[in-house]
Amino acid sequence: MATPTLSAREKIGYGLGDAASHIVFDNVMFYMAFFYTDVFRLPAAFVGSVFLMARGLDAVSDPVMGWLADRTRSRWGKFRPYILWGAVPFGLSCVLAYTTPNLGLTGKMVFAGATYTLMTLMYTVVNIPYCALGGVITADENQRISLQSYRFVLATAGGMLSTVLMVPLAGWIGGADKASGYQGAIALLAVVAAAMLFACFATTRERVLPRQGAASSFWSDARDIVGNDQWRVVGGLTLLNIVGVATRGGAMMYYVTYILGRPGLFTAFLATYSVGNILGCLLTKPLTDRMCKVSVYSRTNIALACLSAAMFFVPVGENALMFGLIFVIGVLHQMITPIQWVMMSDTVDYGEVKYGKRLTGISFAGTLFVLKLGLALSGAAIGWALAAYGYVPGGATQSPAARQCIVALFTLVPCACYALSALVARRYRLRRAEMRAIALALGAGA
Repeated sequence: MATPTLSAREKIGYGLGDAASHIVFDNVMFYMAFFYTDVFRLPAAFVGSVFLMARGLDAVSDPVMGWLADRTRSRWGKFRPYILWGAVPFGLSCVLAYTTPNLGLTGKMVFAGATYTLMTLMYTVVNIPYCALGGVITADENQRISLQSYRFVLATAGGMLSTVLMVPLAGWIGGADKASGYQGAIALLAVVAAAMLFACFATTRERVLPRQGAASSFWSDARDIVGNDQWRVVGGLTLLNIVGVATRGGAMMYYVTYILGRPGLFTAFLATYSVGNILGCLLTKPLTDRMCKVSVYSRTNIALACLSAAMFFVPVGENALMFGLIFVIGVLHQMITPIQWVMMSDTVDYGEVKYGKRLTGISFAGTLFVLKLGLALSGAAIGWALAAYGYVPGGATQSPAARQCIVALFTLVPCACYALSALVARRYRLRRAEMRAIALALGAGA
């Protein structure tokens, strides 16, 4: 039976779900470290540690959430109910994470650790079912690429809405009081995020059903996921991808403040990168129609590594050149992101043929854990590196060592991640011919 063509309405509705998630995700990536060190006045080393320690909970909550979602039975499907019922708690957790109570240093550290952990937990409840939903809306590879392209155009727009508006909104709401300004800004954005999640729930449908009911244990499913060699490859690519982009993103505010010496450039810098991201998403489908998606992925990572290395040598003051480089990097980075998520959906199909079980939820849960681990590692690396090189939170100037550290975090760390991604991608085998064979095997077993 032919796979139904997805409507633009459903693709847009699905994309709105990730736009909502990116309102938080991009804020954590671009602002959270700076907010904690320069607004909430927490030690940089502690900030790095809390980002990493929160992943201890994710090591349990993410796979359990995926396992539960795989076993959910409702009139709305397996994954959509969590998007519906998690929308409001998700928004509230964002506001709490940007709340700055008047406490002593120890109290502030406890509060920040607890609210950051709560926010990441609510992100898990909403985003793992959301990502898994993309694997069951359609089984067709071309439509999956189209769906993920729509998703990341809207996700980028959502992240841009959040990150570009955050500082102006904070200034408008709080004036000189940065703490209340940031809290008010995220509250407005959280309302928008909840509305987007409701729209995602209302416009999408689950169509790809497992060939048999999932009756195995959690540990059996977890072993099958870890035993899926192609899932491990995509997991490695996911980790490298997020460490690179999150380290650059987290270092960006420090870079424009202490290297360019013009904090006001941050919004323009980020907007340039985000516009490049949107263009990159639009280019993914035409390119993968003409070339194998794995070839596009590998070659783009090589180009990103070279451009990131070139940024390290740009002289201070050459702002036009730096804006041009960040735009091109934005285009190329977001070309590979939709492909990576299609790869993850492909590994679910591959695993179903290999093990006879469709483990959509727990597969994407593992991916989300790796994603958040990468986000935590980047946050920890920024906090620990800044502390090691003598960064002074809120200082008018920084030492030469701290400045060099900021430049390296912004350029050389992403360079290394992209170069490694190009090497790891050579181990990914699920190209067009392999996926056609898998589709035939699944169709024969239906």
